[in-house]
Amino acid sequence: MDRYEQVTELARRRGFMWPSFELYGGAAGFYDYGPLGARLKRRIEDIWRRFFVIGEGFAEIECPTIGIEEVFRASGHLSGFSDPLTECKDCKEIYRADHLIKHIVEVPDALSAEEIYRVIKENDITCPECGGELSEVYEFNLMFRTAIGPGNRHPGYLRPETAQGMFINFQRLLRYYRDSLPFGAVQIGRSYRNEISPRQGVIRLREFSQAEAEVFIDPRNKHHPRFSEVKDLRLRLYSREAQERGQVDEMTVGEAVERGIIAHEILAYFVARTYEYLVAVGVDRERLRFRQHKADEMAHYAADCWDAEVLLDRLGWIEIVGIADRTDYDLRSHMALSKANLSVFVHYPEPVRRKRIAVKPDMKALGPRFKGRAKAIAEAIQAMDLSNLKDDTIKVTVDGETYEIERGLVSVEEIEEEIRGEEVVPHVIEPSFGIDRILYTVLEHSYHEEPVEGETRVVLRFLPGISPVDVAILPLMDKDELVEPARRIFDAFRRCGMLAEFDTSGSIGRRYRRNDEIGTPYCITVDYQTLEDGTVTVRDRDTMKQIRIGEDRAVDVIRDLLSGALCFSEAGAPVKA
Repeated sequence: MDRYEQVTELARRRGFMWPSFELYGGAAGFYDYGPLGARLKRRIEDIWRRFFVIGEGFAEIECPTIGIEEVFRASGHLSGFSDPLTECKDCKEIYRADHLIKHIVEVPDALSAEEIYRVIKENDITCPECGGELSEVYEFNLMFRTAIGPGNRHPGYLRPETAQGMFINFQRLLRYYRDSLPFGAVQIGRSYRNEISPRQGVIRLREFSQAEAEVFIDPRNKHHPRFSEVKDLRLRLYSREAQERGQVDEMTVGEAVERGIIAHEILAYFVARTYEYLVAVGVDRERLRFRQHKADEMAHYAADCWDAEVLLDRLGWIEIVGIADRTDYDLRSHMALSKANLSVFVHYPEPVRRKRIAVKPDMKALGPRFKGRAKAIAEAIQAMDLSNLKDDTIKVTVDGETYEIERGLVSVEEIEEEIRGEEVVPHVIEPSFGIDRILYTVLEHSYHEEPVEGETRVVLRFLPGISPVDVAILPLMDKDELVEPARRIFDAFRRCGMLAEFDTSGSIGRRYRRNDEIGTPYCITVDYQTLEDGTVTVRDRDTMKQIRIGEDRAVDVIRDLLSGALCFSEAGAPVKA
C-alpha cells in the first residue's frame, strides 16, 4: 500500500471523505466530505478568507452556480472549453486523445484535433484496452448543460469556474469601491466540469470547490504598494528557463521581479501570498514550488502565469493553485457581447491641457431638418475621418440610410481643453485555488507513521487551527464518577466555541490512537487523581508527552497552545512516562 492508498483508506475509515452515491454503486468524479472532512475543509476555507478577505480587504460575493448562455459565450467556454476525444471502433471505449500521445509529443495540449489524429495514425496507436482502431479526434465541451425553466428556449450551464461571477458584476463592484482602482472581489464555491476521466480521488472531480480572487488593477501601474512586505521571501521557482535546465531555482520574490522572471510586482505579490497561505494550512514547504507556464501552454491573452505545485507520493507534481495576469481579456469580451461599458475613468494626479481637432456640426441647422435623427447624424459626422470632410458635400450613413450634408454646416477647428483623466479597461490578476486538491495535499503532507511499542502509530500532524478537532476529552474509564467531571470540561470547551470531542469507547490507549489518526492535537484525560486534586492530564499528539494542569485552566491552556502563545513544556507539570 503506497502513501496515496494509506491516506485515502484513512480518510474513508475516519470520516474525512467518502465516494458519493455509494448506496447505488457510486459515480466517478464525485466525493462527499464526512464529518471530519467537512470541518477540515471549512477551516482551510476560513484561513483563505483570513488571507484574502481580511488581509487584502477584498469583497466576498456569492453568485449562482448556474449561468446563462451569454456569459459563457463571452468567456469563451462555449467555443473553447473542451478536450479532444477519440473512441475505439471495436470496444467503444472513449479516451482523451492528447493523453495517448504524451510519450510522443511533449505538449500535446497545443495541437488541434486534426493534428492529434495525424500523430495517432502515423504512430499506429490503437485502443489501449483491446487494440482496436481509434476514431477521428473530436472536441468534447466540458460544461454541464441544462435548461432554465420548462422547454429548451433558455439553455443554462453549471459554471466551470467562479470567476465569471466577478466579471459580470464588475460595474456594481466598481461602484461599491467608489469608482476607483485597484480593488478585488473573491468567491468560494462549487464549480463543475464534466471530466472525461475523473480519477485520483479528489484530485480530478466533476464537482469541486474553488476559491478565486479577481484583482482589478490599473494596466499602466503594476507596482504593488505592499510589495516590500514580501520581497525578501525566498521561493522555489521553476521558471521557463529553469524548466529547460531541469533545475528549480531558489530566490527572493524581489530578485525574481528584478530579473524579469516574474512579470511584475503585483503578480509576484500574489505568488508570495499564495505561498504563505499554503504553508499556513499545512502544505510542506519542501514539497512546494511555483512553475511558470511555458509559452505554448499559456492562454493567448495572458501576460504571465504561475502554478503552485505540490509533490505527492504517487501522483508526482500536481497543480493546486494558478496565479495569472489575465490582462483585460475577460472585461473586453463581456463588453463586446453585452455592449456595456466596463471601463474605469482614472483621474490624473494633476489635470493636463491638450490640443485636439474638434468637428462641430451646426445643430441649429441639422435639428429642424432631421429632427429625431439629427443627434445620430451629428455623432456619425464627428466619428468620420477628417479626410472625408473636405468635399463640398458630406455623405454620412446612419442605420443604413445615407444623408448628404453641406460642408458649410460642419466646422473643423483646433481647440485646447483640460483633461482630468482617461478611461481604462482594468487588467485582472487572478489567484485561483483548488480547495479539494489543497485538502488532499494537507492530508498527505500531514500523514506520518512511526513504530510505538511494537505497533505502527499513524498520526495526522495537522497544524494548530487546522485540525477538525481541537481537543478530545477522555474519561479514563466509562464510570459515572469520571464521566461527570469530563462532561463538565467538555461543555466548557463547547461554550467557548472550540471543536471538542467526547469519547468513552475502548481503552485509553485505543482512544489516543484514534485521535492521533484524525489529527487531534491535544487529549485531556480525566482520571482518579482528578477527583482528588482537580487536575487533568493533557497529552500532546506529536510527542506523546503529558502534563498535568488544573481542570479550571483547561480551556485557557488549550486555547493558548493552539494559538502558539504557550509552549507545551511550560504549560503544566510534566508527567513521568
